[in-house]
Amino acid sequence: GGAGLGLVLSSRIFAVPAPRVSSIKGQVFSSPPPLGVRGPGLAGPCSWALPETVYTYLLDGESRLVCEDPPHELPQEGKVREAVISRKRLSCNGLGPSDLPGKPLARLVSPLAADTQVLVIPLVDKEAGAVAAGSLGVHCGQLSDSEEWNLQAVEKHVRTWTRPPRRIGALPDPRPVLAGELYDLDATSLQLKVLQYLQQETQASRCCLLLVSEDNLQLSCKVIGDKVLGEEISFPLTMGRLGQVVEDKKSIQLKDLTSEDVQQLQSMLGCELQAMLCVPVISRATDQVVALACAFNKLGGDLFTDQDEHVIQHCFHYTGTVLTSTLAFQKEQKLKCECQALLQVAKNLFTHLDDVSVLLQEIITEARNLSNAEICSVFLLDQNELVAKVFDGGVVDDETYEIRIPADQGIAGHVATTGQILNIPDAYAHPLFYRGVDDSTGFRTKFDEDLATAFSIYCGISIAHSLLYKKVNEAQYRSHLANEMMMYHMKVSDDEYTKLLHDGIQPVAAIDSNFANFTYTPRSLPEDDTSMAILSMLQDMNFINNYKIDCPTLARFCLMVKKGYRDPPYHNWMHAFSVSHFCYLLYKNLELTNYLEDIEIFALFISCMCHDLDHRGTNNSFQVASVRPALPKQEPSLMHHFAQAIAILNTHGCNIFDHFSRKDYQRMLDLMRDIILATDLAHHLRIFKDLQKMAEVGYDRTNKQHHRLLLCLLMTSCDLSDQTKGWKTTRKIAELIYKEFFSQGDLEKAMGNRPMEMMDREKAYIPELQISFMEHIAMPIYKLLQDLFPKAAELYERVASNREHWTKVSHKFTIRGLPSNNSLDFLDEEYEVPEVDGTRAPVNGCCSLDAE
Repeated sequence: GGAGLGLVLSSRIFAVPAPRVSSIKGQVFSSPPPLGVRGPGLAGPCSWALPETVYTYLLDGESRLVCEDPPHELPQEGKVREAVISRKRLSCNGLGPSDLPGKPLARLVSPLAADTQVLVIPLVDKEAGAVAAGSLGVHCGQLSDSEEWNLQAVEKHVRTWTRPPRRIGALPDPRPVLAGELYDLDATSLQLKVLQYLQQETQASRCCLLLVSEDNLQLSCKVIGDKVLGEEISFPLTMGRLGQVVEDKKSIQLKDLTSEDVQQLQSMLGCELQAMLCVPVISRATDQVVALACAFNKLGGDLFTDQDEHVIQHCFHYTGTVLTSTLAFQKEQKLKCECQALLQVAKNLFTHLDDVSVLLQEIITEARNLSNAEICSVFLLDQNELVAKVFDGGVVDDETYEIRIPADQGIAGHVATTGQILNIPDAYAHPLFYRGVDDSTGFRTKFDEDLATAFSIYCGISIAHSLLYKKVNEAQYRSHLANEMMMYHMKVSDDEYTKLLHDGIQPVAAIDSNFANFTYTPRSLPEDDTSMAILSMLQDMNFINNYKIDCPTLARFCLMVKKGYRDPPYHNWMHAFSVSHFCYLLYKNLELTNYLEDIEIFALFISCMCHDLDHRGTNNSFQVASVRPALPKQEPSLMHHFAQAIAILNTHGCNIFDHFSRKDYQRMLDLMRDIILATDLAHHLRIFKDLQKMAEVGYDRTNKQHHRLLLCLLMTSCDLSDQTKGWKTTRKIAELIYKEFFSQGDLEKAMGNRPMEMMDREKAYIPELQISFMEHIAMPIYKLLQDLFPKAAELYERVASNREHWTKVSHKFTIRGLPSNNSLDFLDEEYEVPEVDGTRAPVNGCCSLDAE
């Protein structure tokens, strides 16, 4: 039939010389003997264990399992076919007709007794991967451990004698020779062992392995024969016929090489080539050529034969996977080390951002260590030149010793302008080489491309950050210096805030019983008590607890803000305090928490405190015209107030928002900026129609635009809150305002400019100006406030009442005439007006009223 492989199906037992087979507890086993041989049956306790017809299946020339008596092939279905396909032992309670062609073996026909089974055992040749033989028997019950061991021994014996004999002159199996040796994790050691084996088997004087790079562009060799090279030899894969071997996957000999190929190999080997065999090593995983196995100069002067080629191929059939796996492992180890080195480099570089020279020195040290270079340098791009200040870790302090080359010349210039890496084995031979650099340093450089690319990214980031860090430091220093000079007159001593907090924060009720009423006049409070009043209001609104504000920090902040105001007649600290107090009144009387978020109300109060910081007593237009007449009209003063507030917050020990999250901190500053900018009446007039529309449709707490509009309206109403107080306060405030206006008018006249009528003391008629202001600005504002908050109706009524007072004053002096050309003189005249708030309490900064 075939090569002695097959399946034997039988109901009797065969005896074979070894291992010894015996009857086992009434169970019967069969094992096939050599072809055409039957041994005597071994009878067991089972009465059916008698010699019967045997079915023997042998592999024919076409690898089919065929039985000769009776002639038939292995059935296409049934238990026996199932056992052959699965190549596993199978047990069942009997066989069907399809398994038993011809005369059936009665004792195997299904069904069998309940305690009896048929055991089909296909014997598989592991090397050939096919069924070698098979046995079938009948047994009762389960096999014991010893019986199972006996059965496995029989199977092993049969597989051995059915294995086809090796042909004469078969290739030597490299596994027994190399299996115990290829345990190294070092690819160089593995190459040594494999090459020594090949030299012995092919009778070559020396062998080498040319490894193919992953991009198929380069060949490299580290081991030649039994010698490990000190430096790896590399050359382009496109060189001659060797590159063709990688592409065609076909072996070549010396006669197939070009003269250039021969010369290159002789230079690498250091000897003359008489014979050579180059065999491609193909990866079984990728089907790609991963190396070229080369054998040189066969001993005895003979040429290499096909048998030698088969030996090499056969060797790498078993060792190629181990070699490629080791190379991959070694590469991963190298990458791991490089990554760790780069992480350490990043750590080292980013700890030297404060000094560019030190950073460059560190970069050069790390680059030299990573690439094993003799020396390296770093060029910085300075406009159209490349500048090198550091060489081999040495810093050039004298600018005359700096190396400067044009940015478009040389190798460094090419890399700088194109952004592409260059790896040049021979720099002097390269057409882009700029000899002036090497003449200055006296060295050449070589880098590993991948490592250099990764390293350059870290270097670029660190240098950019270092330069930026330097600029930021310089800007911070200038800002700190300017801030320090600006804040010099605003310094708050420890004694001041300690004294302020000595007895704790005073309750609001202790200041005045009417402190939280709209009728209270904040200017009646002595200025020395206003700082404590600010703290009291913040505590009463629960901002100190809600935002975990440190009391000493808050005290310093309040004192700094107070000192941040200059002493013009009107825009001074008492104005800021009055505005802040009115914000507190709105919070207490209009239930603002139902309309705005806590952080918005807090921002509104702090903005009221800071909205006129460092006011010079002149308006925006005057400051723009006097300082920068060419600039378009803008809001420098308002932004200056906000900048002053930020400067105070940035002063050590004054940042009351220090415990805010980054998001809340940013939002607080944004709110303060928008609210302070809302104090510009031009801004109010721009949004007036939007305010009217909001009042008509009703306030929507979920509408963010309504939040912004309401904050602007509240800020404007706070800024003009003096108009909601009694007549005496309103009249005196007008005097302070116009005193400030006239002062600016005098300055404008001195500059040769014509001031506005309201700022010209010789032309302004205050009653009419006040009436116009209240009718067009103040009354519409408080009318909107009344529409949105019905409880604010008294504010609108008091503003309207004050307007009536100005009307009476205007009528009186229209009849009598002004007492002089000074528009402020009439305010000192004695005349009777009805009291609005029913009190004549002294007003801070308004002592002249007591003389009325």
